[in-house]
Amino acid sequence: MLDVQNLTTYYTTMRGPVRAVEDVNFQLKKGEAMGLAGESGCGKTTIALSLLRILPFNGKIIRGKILLKKKDIVQLSDKRLREDVRWKSISLIFQGAMNALNPVYNIENQIVEAIRIHEPEVSKKEARERVGKLFEMVGIEAARAKNYPHEFSGGMRQRAMIAMALASNPDMLIADEPGTALDVIVQAQVLKLLNELKESLNLSIIMITHDLSLITETCEKLVIMYAGNVAESGDIVAMHKKPLHPYTQDLISAFPNIHAKKRRMTSIPGSPPDLLQPPPGCRFHPRCKYAKDICRKETPKLKEAGKNHYVACHLVG
Repeated sequence: MLDVQNLTTYYTTMRGPVRAVEDVNFQLKKGEAMGLAGESGCGKTTIALSLLRILPFNGKIIRGKILLKKKDIVQLSDKRLREDVRWKSISLIFQGAMNALNPVYNIENQIVEAIRIHEPEVSKKEARERVGKLFEMVGIEAARAKNYPHEFSGGMRQRAMIAMALASNPDMLIADEPGTALDVIVQAQVLKLLNELKESLNLSIIMITHDLSLITETCEKLVIMYAGNVAESGDIVAMHKKPLHPYTQDLISAFPNIHAKKRRMTSIPGSPPDLLQPPPGCRFHPRCKYAKDICRKETPKLKEAGKNHYVACHLVG
């Protein structure tokens, strides 16, 4: 379904290029869910914007391929992207539904506009009927589509965003921080909805979050990002049972286990590096308790450490 090869995206600034994403590789099958996790600023959202080629004016894909059904998105024109990719093949649930929805238009008009831009042959009447069905699919009464964003609760706004993302029957859904600003009960409802949609529509899902517990509830695969690089990727159960990269180990150990004995919470010392001037070698070495000389000099390559399990670490043989 999706094969990302050596994706590298930079942001141009007055102080130089911000190396937001470098040499990122991962694959996603039809009907599969993948979690993209890491600290803030590690490049998760930049990957999502690169997949749809909706980067801000100073963002640019420097190199790499994004193969969607074996077709390279990076080489497509804006017209082809609008007609074949955005909303029809890949759709994005933006972070923060209140900011993503236009406050001066009702929800129905916003979704109708999206449908008719990407499918001009659809009439307004047909588009409105589709909005009603989409609302029912995500668990909201069809009549509520005529409401404005401020008339919805946080959970309903998130459901409306999911309905909008599904407007043109995409093959893949990218959920950028779907649990942001929602309490745990509403988070659970949104995750349950995403799981149900994945099963009923055979959707591929990329879930972007810094919360590993949300990914564990939804995804089969996990990709751990650190400072623009993939640190580790593989089957989510295998990675939880036996994490190989020191960063993955520290991330998982930072989450409390409700079944284990009480213990003092541990955190990862230090801060993520400045991506204007990232450290040489492994970008995690300034915070890694196992760092050796080779870690400070050579950038580790992503290598296979087991079946469908990849890690970028000099310490893993």
